[in-house]
Amino acid sequence: MTEIAADRSYRALLGVPTLGRVILSMQIARTAQSMLGVAMVLFTLAAYDSPGLAGIVTFASIFPGLLVSPIAGALLDRHGRVRLIVLDYAVALASLVLVSGLALAGLLPAWLLVLIALVSSVTGIFSHTGLRSLFPILVPRHLWERVNAVDSNGYVVATILGPPLAAVLVATIGGPSTILGIAVAFGVAAVVMVGVPEPHIETATTGRLLADAWQGLVYWWRNPTLRGLGFSLSIANLASGMTTIVIPLVVVRVLGAGTAVVGLVFAVAGVAGMASVLVFGRVDTRGRERPMIVIPLFLSAGAVALILPAAGAGGVALGLAAGLFFLAAHSLAIGLLQGPLDIALFTVRQRRTDPAWMGRAFAVSMAVNFMGFPIGAAAAGAIAAVSLPAAVGLGVVACLVGGVLAAVMIPRRDPGEAPTPATVAATRPDDGEAP
Repeated sequence: MTEIAADRSYRALLGVPTLGRVILSMQIARTAQSMLGVAMVLFTLAAYDSPGLAGIVTFASIFPGLLVSPIAGALLDRHGRVRLIVLDYAVALASLVLVSGLALAGLLPAWLLVLIALVSSVTGIFSHTGLRSLFPILVPRHLWERVNAVDSNGYVVATILGPPLAAVLVATIGGPSTILGIAVAFGVAAVVMVGVPEPHIETATTGRLLADAWQGLVYWWRNPTLRGLGFSLSIANLASGMTTIVIPLVVVRVLGAGTAVVGLVFAVAGVAGMASVLVFGRVDTRGRERPMIVIPLFLSAGAVALILPAAGAGGVALGLAAGLFFLAAHSLAIGLLQGPLDIALFTVRQRRTDPAWMGRAFAVSMAVNFMGFPIGAAAAGAIAAVSLPAAVGLGVVACLVGGVLAAVMIPRRDPGEAPTPATVAATRPDDGEAP
């Protein structure tokens, strides 16, 4: 990670070898992932007429992968990031082809859909963590804000393109065929990534998989910044999981709009987020990370509350135009807040993590941070069957609690307490544990 130039512009990223292929593969896969989230919810609602099942499927497609994150992180550190990213894309391709084929044949009961989602989720952490920990290895330190903006905008662009495309395809060719198309996109992402050289980095390892995984957990717990991010963002992400289920229900069932409108509502957040991320990606975040995380979390509570009128809070049913106005306002606000939050989150984690631990530390950190999303989706599916406003209220409270935890737990500056390999090794399981 030698600083080969002082140029801090986005253009300087073009000179980083292989970064272009990595970003192209990432963008294809993230667009496919963004499509899948909407397509699977709409497909489940149409095929099984159950908000609860939609929440369970969303939960099953994410949560198991988060549980195995310490092992996944150890594998990333030991065996390289590129090959495991490709493996995840291949698993996604195979599982979605299976779902599509069984659905088209009329042989996909609800329990089997959940089972396939569970199995396919196990490798998901490879691509999410692999990419996030690959960027600070490939890119010089002085360009981290820029590449983090590109990383964040990868999700933003996916949010702009994926949900509207998925919603339109589900409305025109049906859920199973849309899922098959998403599978093909994952296959293309894998092909683009094949052949990217694996960057070399020194790694602290015991030579035993479970011991390395345990050390990753210990490292995360002993790093006050990573621990603070985990507690605050995992709670706040309950709101993100909630909106994944509630917004399609509000658009289709409460407002009576078509499924294509669901994608447009999510796309508003993407457009706003793209502008926000590009602006904040030019900001030197050193010493400013904490307020750039805390303030957006508190403001997100108000943004989530904008869904309440469209969801029929107070027993008042809005017309289509008024309801869509509130949903669009919610998406716009969330998108604008995403820029400072993402840039600060990604950069402070990179700065306060030892490079030798990035695979394991990032895997655990990202998994814990995202833990609230599948839980929020599952909870919202169950609550929404009784009361949509109550499900939205869960999201509002989650943002407020997340903001409080971030303000209390995330250090203002690097406290110099990041654990070293030696201190973590002292707490590893005994060498007799099975590898």
